[in-house]
Amino acid sequence: MATATSYVVQPELTRIAADLGASLESTSTAAGLPILGYMFGLALLVPLVDRLPARQLVPIQLAVLSLSLALAAIATNVYAFGAALLVSGICASTGAQMSTLAGKHSPTETRGRALGSVTAGISAGVLFGRAVGGGLADGIGWRAMLVIVAGACLVCAAGSRAILPGAAQRRDQPYLATLAAMPRLLRTYPELSVAAVSGALWFFAFSLIWMGLSLALALPPLNLSPTVIGLYSLAGVSGIFATRVAGQLADRFGSRPVVFAGLALALACTFAMAPALSSAPLMLLALALFDTGLFAAQVANQRRVLSIEPLQPARFNSVYMVVYFIGGSLGTALAGTIVSLFGWPAAAVTAAFALTAAGALYMRQEPRGAD
Repeated sequence: MATATSYVVQPELTRIAADLGASLESTSTAAGLPILGYMFGLALLVPLVDRLPARQLVPIQLAVLSLSLALAAIATNVYAFGAALLVSGICASTGAQMSTLAGKHSPTETRGRALGSVTAGISAGVLFGRAVGGGLADGIGWRAMLVIVAGACLVCAAGSRAILPGAAQRRDQPYLATLAAMPRLLRTYPELSVAAVSGALWFFAFSLIWMGLSLALALPPLNLSPTVIGLYSLAGVSGIFATRVAGQLADRFGSRPVVFAGLALALACTFAMAPALSSAPLMLLALALFDTGLFAAQVANQRRVLSIEPLQPARFNSVYMVVYFIGGSLGTALAGTIVSLFGWPAAAVTAAFALTAAGALYMRQEPRGAD
């Protein structure tokens, strides 16, 4: 639910711009602020899971998320709208906190399965956030839609208050000192740096493929409508179902085999997608398997990260997710340039190079206990 809030307004940008009396460009920028806020949340809020009782931290964060969405719903100008969405994005990092808690409180032998379940929820939020937000906004308006989503976040806050553990956490050093020390973790723990950089490479490939495909489908000679292009995202449903299975396989065989298998599958799909732009059945099949491979790799890789220091995994997960997210942002940013200058096949080949580099980097790392 928290993850979905970063995407619910995106289908309604033209109506929102008209209601706020703003340009489409400024409204689009405001709608992108939750993603920027999410990066701040990864760096600043995820480490708090190791310091504060989850029963207090998560409900408060979800309540602030709800309040920020309600403020966005009553905004009268694009600046207030954007500021509220920025705060909502920061609080939407609850998903990454849930991953940390799943890894922290699950037995070692079922850690991957637990992470798979949480990752499935996060993936569903990414996939269905736009669809649900657009559908509600079409029926009742975007302001009422945001109020309903805000209410759903309050329900989640109440549920987390009742269910999550409330034990006090160990605090080895002040919060600011913890934040300052986090970049050094990449140098101190080679397994973290390998996992983070390789994950960033395949998230770069993932973002490049999906953003590049959206652009390529809209350009001549296909000139598909936004509605038809949006239907392609349904191919990602298979990745949601793959996450739990991938977690179970990682628990049984270790993280490395699952990561390598996922990357190999995704790599094969990038080569299949390069000449398949005009063949919808082949493209949809390749997209489904591509997502399956990378979702599986993500679950196994995150299991590896959370196993580095199981009693205090939040700072490791925070560093990992920030680096991972930077890779995805670069893929999104470069997609337009690559597709417009060199065409869709060049985007697929670039993604293939990134996946190959991720696999090569991962292979160089010596396997350890949870690998």
